[in-house]
Amino acid sequence: MSDQAVPLCNSRDIAEGGDAVPFDVVYAGQTCRGFAVRFEGRCHAYLNQCAHVAMEMDYQPNRFFDDTGRWLLCATHGAVYRPDTGQCAGGPCRGGLVPIALSEQGGVVYWHTAHNLKPVEF
Repeated sequence: MSDQAVPLCNSRDIAEGGDAVPFDVVYAGQTCRGFAVRFEGRCHAYLNQCAHVAMEMDYQPNRFFDDTGRWLLCATHGAVYRPDTGQCAGGPCRGGLVPIALSEQGGVVYWHTAHNLKPVEF
């Protein structure tokens, strides 16, 4: 299967600096949670796994932004990530978050499969 666009949500469901839209993916053979956020007008998505310790980052369900709305924050150890790239910007993290490609067309946000990223099969 090549790159496939999978509908995620309506564009209006992802508010600038607001709550994330969660979704499940199979990454490297394991079912994982992903999340999509909007930052500076563009949607970005990542696996919900801190680069410091592979555990979910949200401090409340679907809350990833810090109080300023400028950084993604891991609630457990305080690692800080850039919302637009997922790269570590401070705290105990190595590298960055695992990105998930998104596109937005006709008022719908889609996530894209990759060689190691697939939809969860029911």
